Amino acid sequence: QVQLVESGGGLVQPGGSLRLSCAASGMIFSIRDMGWYRQAPGQQRELVATITSAGSTTYADSVKGRFTIARDNAKNTVYLQMNSLKPEDTAVYYCKMSIKSRTYLVLDYWGQGTQVTVSS
Repeated sequence: QVQLVESGGGLVQPGGSLRLSCAASGMIFSIRDMGWYRQAPGQQRELVATITSAGSTTYADSVKGRFTIARDNAKNTVYLQMNSLKPEDTAVYYCKMSIKSRTYLVLDYWGQGTQVTVSS
């Protein structure tokens, strides 16, 4: 059994910053790709950023230069530093990890989601 627990969301003014965290626990052998996605009301879930086990990153064009994804392999944790936040960044943010369990089965796991609201 694997669980992902997110933290760090909240209400912030435009131009502000937030840092999201997502920690995995359970029967983990290794973690491959980690990523953040978001879903605004009435919209489809979209990719925000990903990071491979080697540390290579990708970003959605809308967040490039403002958001930074990072991982701590010792803590099975992925972070999303969000700077210069805009109202259009308002959404529920979800983490996702591709995890090989101790039974060597590889599955994708999702966090429960954390609300980020950017408003004055």
